[in-house]
Amino acid sequence: MTAGPGRPPAGQHNRARDTNPPRNPNPATDPNPATDPDPARDRDPAGRARNARPRDALGRPLPRGSQGEPTMPDDLALAPPEALALAQRLLDEGRPFHAHEVLEAAWKAAPAAERELWRGLAQIAVGLTHLERGNAAGAAALLRRGGLRVAEYAGHAPYGIDAAQVADRAASLADQIGAAGIPAGRVTFRLAG
Repeated sequence: MTAGPGRPPAGQHNRARDTNPPRNPNPATDPNPATDPDPARDRDPAGRARNARPRDALGRPLPRGSQGEPTMPDDLALAPPEALALAQRLLDEGRPFHAHEVLEAAWKAAPAAERELWRGLAQIAVGLTHLERGNAAGAAALLRRGGLRVAEYAGHAPYGIDAAQVADRAASLADQIGAAGIPAGRVTFRLAG
């Protein structure tokens, strides 16, 4: 940029005309309303963005002050068999969003060799959440994506997970949604034998 009327020379900034205070490039270290790009955003004690708004049974945010569904704690730590059993119970109760939260916590805590399995299971639960919300495209996409991840563990998945069966069921349900839309009634899904 070249200097012109009212412009500083190239490479220089006219601080005299700048009425906006400089913004901290890392709002996590300075969640100050004067410099935070979104001061209304919920943050945890470390300054990371969090959404503390209440949620409905399918995980959608509700207006502040509303009575929402209890969610899983951010620091949920369960042994894999307990996480799998809890996620299955939540799916059986028609609460796939909550099952996804359990499976996501297991994914984040899993040893490297199992992470993609848990990630795939969590994606399947998100696909089921989209199904319950009436989002056919999102449901089919996440069921396929999760099923492909789980399929990589066919024949050697831990914790009684029949990875081939889970992957086949996810793909079959995604195909059904693609061909005929959202199925009538409640869909059941088994994560383990």
